[in-house]
Amino acid sequence: MFLVVAAVLCGVVIGTLSGILGVGGGSMMVPLFRLGFGMSALAATGTSMFAMIFTSIGGSVSHVRNKTCIVPLALVAGGCGALTSPIGVWLASRSPAWMVMTAAALVVAYSAATMIRKGLAVPKTSALGEGEGSTQPIKTPRLSRRQYLLGAVAGIAAGVAGGYVGLGGGFLMVPIFLSGVGITMKHASGTSLFAVAIIAASAAFTQGALGNVDVAIGLAVAAGSIPAAMLSANLVKRIPERSLRLGFGLFLLVVAVLLAVNEFVVGG
Repeated sequence: MFLVVAAVLCGVVIGTLSGILGVGGGSMMVPLFRLGFGMSALAATGTSMFAMIFTSIGGSVSHVRNKTCIVPLALVAGGCGALTSPIGVWLASRSPAWMVMTAAALVVAYSAATMIRKGLAVPKTSALGEGEGSTQPIKTPRLSRRQYLLGAVAGIAAGVAGGYVGLGGGFLMVPIFLSGVGITMKHASGTSLFAVAIIAASAAFTQGALGNVDVAIGLAVAAGSIPAAMLSANLVKRIPERSLRLGFGLFLLVVAVLLAVNEFVVGG
């Protein structure tokens, strides 16, 4: 019973950060399940993917309503990622635990460095007129075929990587949406979260078939994360672009350190 209550409370924190940053929450759930709940590497990644479905959907509803999600791009990226995520799950099932967690730490650290660098480079007033403290209405941009193609590439990469490390893929899609597709952090967060829901559903199904999902803990986390993600997604419009990028990068950096410490210091 204690573990269930703890999972619900952790879900509230995970959902809050998920709704704001545009990630499914896997980068928080994998360390939590691995360190706090003592799950195996595969159980941590599988349960993370399962809970991530509900967290991502909860935040996506608010993002779509607030026009901070580019739905066609999310469908393209998510659809491509759903096709490739089982490959990542299959690779993880044939890898030692330390390799899965090390890969997770390295990927998250790289994404953190990218986001921090981009955040420091963002001027106080962006070219799109959505700079620091802007109160202008958010408009959904029209994308070119090239931008959708880059979105598909982001989804393919996120599907394999996310399926392998159990992190959903937001850690890859958000930086690619920013640097490659060229959309704002607000749109990158909302679009990524929608795509993560699709990718997580595919990966969770595969992990469930392999017996790597703790349904009770996953549902408990979802019970706390869904309302928190829906509420926090509404805050994205009010948070400055630079703050979002720097916050996302610093958050990922902490997660990468936690994963590395667990595997090489604590000893998994």
